[in-house]
Amino acid sequence: MLWLALLCLAPAAWALTVEQALGMATGDSESRVQAINSAVLNADERTRAFIDALADDAVKVTAHAAYVVQGEQASDPVTGDAVQLPDDAEDVINNNYLRGALDAAKAALQLQSGDPALRTEAARALMKEPDESRLPLIENALTREQDGVVREWLERARATTLLVSDDAGQRLQAAEALQKARSPDVKLLLNEQLSREDDPKVKVAIQSAIARIDEGLAWGERLGVLFTGLSLGSILLLAALGLAITYGLMGVINMAHGELIMIGAYATYLTQAAFQRYLPDSAFGWYLVVAVPVAFAASAGVGAVLERGVIRFLYGRPLETLLATWGISLVLIQCVRSLFGAQNVGVENPAWMSGGWQVLPNLMLPYNRLVIIVFAVAVLAGVAYLIGRTRLGLFVRGVTQNRPIASCMGVNTARIDTYAFALGSGIAGLAGCALSQVGNVGPDLGQAYIVDSFMVVVLGGVGQLAGAVYAALGLGLAGKLLEGWSGAVLAKIAVLLFIIVFIQKRPQGIFALKGREA
Repeated sequence: MLWLALLCLAPAAWALTVEQALGMATGDSESRVQAINSAVLNADERTRAFIDALADDAVKVTAHAAYVVQGEQASDPVTGDAVQLPDDAEDVINNNYLRGALDAAKAALQLQSGDPALRTEAARALMKEPDESRLPLIENALTREQDGVVREWLERARATTLLVSDDAGQRLQAAEALQKARSPDVKLLLNEQLSREDDPKVKVAIQSAIARIDEGLAWGERLGVLFTGLSLGSILLLAALGLAITYGLMGVINMAHGELIMIGAYATYLTQAAFQRYLPDSAFGWYLVVAVPVAFAASAGVGAVLERGVIRFLYGRPLETLLATWGISLVLIQCVRSLFGAQNVGVENPAWMSGGWQVLPNLMLPYNRLVIIVFAVAVLAGVAYLIGRTRLGLFVRGVTQNRPIASCMGVNTARIDTYAFALGSGIAGLAGCALSQVGNVGPDLGQAYIVDSFMVVVLGGVGQLAGAVYAALGLGLAGKLLEGWSGAVLAKIAVLLFIIVFIQKRPQGIFALKGREA
């Protein structure tokens, strides 16, 4: 423990006294918080170590002294010397109020750190837990602070501290200063103060500050909705790209497409489990890179078996294909339940996908969502190149447009069918790999995306990759924008009604086939 080392290494000229240690460890919550705040103002290394020990529940007390205990070893917090723990020593109990005060005290002590990031973190913590007794500490830090970012957060911490002052003039000054803040945390503190404010002038100033903050936060909320819609659109695009090949190009109504997505997600889970079991922890961050080809291969393999075993006998018979693939989807779901259980399994984000990019005070773009957007663009580019620029893509398009002529030209149409269906299934596996990073992985994973995938393909235009892109992004953005006004259920109904009306007016979708392709 760091605090134990500090107790042992601190200099002999300490400021912590027996009375201060007892005051921080015994008594009612209010008196202990006052003792903690007073100790922070002139804290030395032993005071820091004692506060850390209190936060770690490593302090015992008697009527006359406090003791820091780790394992079987007890030490005097004032001198740092090892001592015998008395038999009547009792544990120090910290409630939530005291834990908040201890966290704020630790943050206040971080203001003396040489790292600007730690000082910024400390200033933000003090801003969220304002206490007028810490005002001298904040002002002292402001006088010597040179970093502009840290100074800005310290100014906010000073203003939120003055906001809870007994002086109405200081509260008015604080409310006016906080108008420039664009932080949800500041807005929360202002609302709390507004609920208990008695002075009319201060009330007006707080209401004005809240209105100004709302104006500043509005752009973050709007951009957040757009990003969420774009993220949902990229997920729909990944889920629908495989179907754009199997249904759009080949005309196969594959109701097991969602289960192929599920297989890709479970392949990612198995790859993660293999890395956790057989490789060192340092290699865990690379499991997702390996899981991408594994998920593609697993779903493509199942798709190839499905095509050779069932679907090749049903070309040109859409109703029978629909029924057969629906039955296969039920079989795949039950197989997964038998192998992995009915409960969801956990798939962790690698360290490099954890966290997010803080664009605005109320807008953070999660790294996993950003990675999925980039991944969707990369998969789309790869599919477009494969279908439009390669020999396999030429054969697929040829067989799709005119199977007899392609066969007469020497193309092995049966093999091309298998390759094309396996490709579409493999892309579904890639979608499952991506979905495992943002949601639960369970036997029913694919059921949530099969209907949306068909909507994307039909709305965009059967056989049109560009249409699938426009439809996926359009549905994602429209759904999220409507959710803000009407709720998730009504937004889904509105989107479905729009698609029904659109298909009635334009059955060929956004992009229609032209020329001889039609």
